[in-house]
Amino acid sequence: MKKLFILGSFLLALGACQKMDRPSLGDYAQDTNPPGGPLKFYAAFDGRSLDSIRAVFGADNNVSFVDGISGKAMSAGANGYVVFPSTNEFKTASDFTVAFWVKKAGPNPAGGGAAFAFGLSTETDIWTRQDMFLLFEDAGNPSSTELAAAKFYLNDQWFEFVRTPAMDRRLPKVLDGQWHHLAFVFDQTTSTLTTYVDGAAFTNLPPDFGRFNNNSGKVNFSKSAGVVVGGPGHYAVGKTPDTWMGNFNGQIDQFRMYGKTLTAQEVQALFTGKQ
Repeated sequence: MKKLFILGSFLLALGACQKMDRPSLGDYAQDTNPPGGPLKFYAAFDGRSLDSIRAVFGADNNVSFVDGISGKAMSAGANGYVVFPSTNEFKTASDFTVAFWVKKAGPNPAGGGAAFAFGLSTETDIWTRQDMFLLFEDAGNPSSTELAAAKFYLNDQWFEFVRTPAMDRRLPKVLDGQWHHLAFVFDQTTSTLTTYVDGAAFTNLPPDFGRFNNNSGKVNFSKSAGVVVGGPGHYAVGKTPDTWMGNFNGQIDQFRMYGKTLTAQEVQALFTGKQ
């Protein structure tokens, strides 16, 4: 009888423990990424602005949510952007990848003058107020739907996807009103930046285009602050952008920042998986 009483008490206690489930961490998009893993920041914009790595909400400014490449996406116009207060451990990155989807809003231009897709702000007292950004130069020129002029800025070095007398380096189709995937991958070992459009490396560039600091530089994000998606990084440090700096008129989805150099196969997987 004593054994049966002990067994019964154990089963009763086990049943009680099974009912004490932990509360849900929240119904938000997550990615396969172990603690301290390579994915440092991830905003899926699946109906709200949330960094799924640390469950930190962004501050929406004139932003709505529409059908995206996967689930929902953020949609912003001339006055729209999202401010995230931190990019977590991305500031310690030496190698990195920034990847996301963009879609220009219908027949409208991506933005007047320079339209910022994102901006990684910095607390360093420099005029750009940013350690890294991507902007599109599109004032409504019809040719931009076929070939988009863009500039990627990294630690005071500019990589310009523009038309020159020698070569047209503009990015194909990314502002044609359809969803397109962009990835910017930096390898510290070679100090080179590789650009991917829709899962494939963009190669219509001069041989030395991706060299950072003459192939001898290391990136430094130690003073970086928050990141702004859909606008310049100034908003994340309480500054007013310069008058020529505009916001991206369109949708952005699946915004990821890795502290590693993704391989070509990994970038292709993001594209084919609509991630």
